[in-house]
Amino acid sequence: MRVPFDILKAEFKRILTELDFQPTKADQIARIFAENSRDGVYTHGLNRFPSFVEYTKKGLIKPEAEPIKIGGLGAIEQWDGNLGPGILNAIFCTNRAIELANENGIGCVAIKNTNHWMRGGTYGWQAADAGYICINFTNTIANLPPWGGLDPTLGNNPLVIAVPRKAGHVVLDMAISQYAFGKLEAYKAQNEELPLPGGYDNQGNLSTNAAAIIESKRTLPVGFWKGSGLSLVLDLMATVLSGGNSTAKITESEWESGVAQVFICIKPKDDTQTAQLIEEILTYTKTSKPENKDKPVSYPGENTLRTREKSLKEGVWVDDRIWEKVKGL
Repeated sequence: MRVPFDILKAEFKRILTELDFQPTKADQIARIFAENSRDGVYTHGLNRFPSFVEYTKKGLIKPEAEPIKIGGLGAIEQWDGNLGPGILNAIFCTNRAIELANENGIGCVAIKNTNHWMRGGTYGWQAADAGYICINFTNTIANLPPWGGLDPTLGNNPLVIAVPRKAGHVVLDMAISQYAFGKLEAYKAQNEELPLPGGYDNQGNLSTNAAAIIESKRTLPVGFWKGSGLSLVLDLMATVLSGGNSTAKITESEWESGVAQVFICIKPKDDTQTAQLIEEILTYTKTSKPENKDKPVSYPGENTLRTREKSLKEGVWVDDRIWEKVKGL
């Protein structure tokens, strides 16, 4: 079913207010959750909201917490998120990285003791809207086996890279596993097969069965051994730059909280030549003959804009079962 954006946001805000979030914070968090679903990232919008509520009730997310600066040198700063809402901490860190980039050309903000930022792409869009290139990443609880291993000892550590563009920003938002866990859960709930293998079953066979992959705990890293290595170095960088918890430390608890994140913003030259170079790359990429004539080649973020437009016009798509659950919170 589809629900108007304003109604979706209002329901989120109602629940957050009852959880003792200040009105301004409740409004910001509700907006991001609603926007995530609006843009088609349902796994980190409505579908993830009940988990956010549960984490708050357990005290893993602290509504009143504010980030505190604990160190810095030049264009690099360290902050402690004090287990505040990951969404608010990420918005803050992106804005601070933009401020540093405006002063120095580049800004890097690393934060420890924060919580899940939900859709990482949110902060790529935020930076790009302000006219800045950004590179953001986070570590997670262990949910990805290293290449050649059977047990998950790496996180699927999402990575975001965004480049501003007047005709529509380029925003790459990816987990280091072939499919994010939220996506696997969505396919499992719908009893649908994955389009491509996303991991292994208990017999060690590559599988498109989301339920079998979740049961085996053997998700597939993107690019096989290359994704495994990328996950490792992202955890290293997030942990070292922030001075926070590594995937190993986070995994000591069954709950994913107290993660480390990095937000890097770069101030590009805003001129005609820069715009022309971006268009040259995108145009050339799209000259590739489509495998499916009904699905033209697209750049990261292009389909997001189409989904956003449709959601605002026709209403935001929601899983009616989860929607009813949320309304009952």
